[in-house]
Amino acid sequence: MEPYTPRTLPLDDIDWMAHISRIGKANAALARYDGLLQGIINPEILLSPLTIREAVLSSRIEGTQASLEEVLQYEADQSHKITSEKRLDIQEIINYRTAMRAAVEDLGRRPICTNMIRDLHRILLTSVRGRDREPGEIRRIQNYIAPYGTPIERATFIPPPPNLVLDALTNWENYLHSEERDPLVQLAVLKAQFELIHPFRDGNGRIGRMLVPIILYNKKILSTPMFYISAYLEAHREVYYDRLLAVSRENDWNGWIGFFLQALIEQATENNQKATAIIELYEKMKKEVPEATHSQYAVQAIDTLFSRPIFKSADFIAESGIPKPSAHRVLRGLTEADILTVSREGKGKSPTIYRFSRLIAITESSNW
Repeated sequence: MEPYTPRTLPLDDIDWMAHISRIGKANAALARYDGLLQGIINPEILLSPLTIREAVLSSRIEGTQASLEEVLQYEADQSHKITSEKRLDIQEIINYRTAMRAAVEDLGRRPICTNMIRDLHRILLTSVRGRDREPGEIRRIQNYIAPYGTPIERATFIPPPPNLVLDALTNWENYLHSEERDPLVQLAVLKAQFELIHPFRDGNGRIGRMLVPIILYNKKILSTPMFYISAYLEAHREVYYDRLLAVSRENDWNGWIGFFLQALIEQATENNQKATAIIELYEKMKKEVPEATHSQYAVQAIDTLFSRPIFKSADFIAESGIPKPSAHRVLRGLTEADILTVSREGKGKSPTIYRFSRLIAITESSNW
C-alpha cells in the first residue's frame, strides 16, 4: 500500500445535487439546536455533563474503557483505588475536556490555525499514553494505522509522508478560512482531510472530532461550541472508518460527505433532546430543591449539582459558595428528599460521595 496523497482543497468533484436534502435537514436541525442553546442562560453549567460524555465517547473510539460515571467518581475522590490503566483512561478524558475549554478561550484571541491545533494536541497528550509521541509536534516520521504488531506492508491506512504534511496542513487551513457553497459540506471535507493528513503521531482522531464543534462555532453556525458528535460516530464506528478509508482508497468524498451530514442531522436531534431534558430537570429542581431545603442558597445548590453530578461535600461547599453549616443542611435535605443519593458513606479520611442520579441518567441515555 502506498502512502496517501492528500487532494488539494477545494474539491472540484462534489456532487452538490446529491447532498441537497441532507444539507437542508442538517442546517435545520442545527438551527433548532442553536435556538435552544441561545435560550439557556448558563449553558456551560447546564450542559457540563454532556461535555464530559463527549470526551468519554471520543476517547472510547480510540480504545479507552472508562465510563462517564467512573470519570465523575474519580474527580469526586482521586484517592479512590483504581488500576493504573483505568487512571490513564480517565486522564485522557479529562485532558480532552481541558483541551476543548482551551480551544474556546483561544478562539477569542486568534482564528483556528495549525499552531492552535498543536496547542490542543499538547494538552490532549499531557501525562497519558501518548506523552512519548511528541505532543504538539507535527510528525517527522512515516506512521501507519494497523493492529498492534502489524508491519506497514499490511497497514489499514498509510498517511502522507512527512515531507507532504506541512503543505497539506497549509492548504487545509486556507480552505478552512475560505468560502464554500455550504459550510457543513466544507466541515465534512475539513474533518476527513485532517484525519487523513494524520499530522500527529497519535491523537489525530480525537483532535479531528474536537474540531467539529470548534468549526461550527467559528463559522457562526452555532452560538456556542457545545456540540457533541462522538455518540453517533462511536455507535457507527465501523461505517465511520469505512467511509474515511473509502476517501483514501477510492476517492469517494461524496460517500463520506453523505455520512457526515447524516451524523450532523441525527446528532443535532439527540443533542436537542438531551439539552431539552436537562432544562426540564433544571426547572423541576427550581421547585423541588427549595421545598426540600428551605434554604436561601437553593439556586447555588442547583447550579452546583448540574455542574458536577457526583461530588464530595467539600467540593460542594467550595464550588457553591454556601457556608459550611448551611451546605451540610442543604445536602441532608436533598438526600432525605431523594434528590441526591449517597453512593459511598464517609468513613475515616474517605469523604461521603453524593450522586445526582436523574442528571446522570439523561446524560448517559442514547438514541442508538
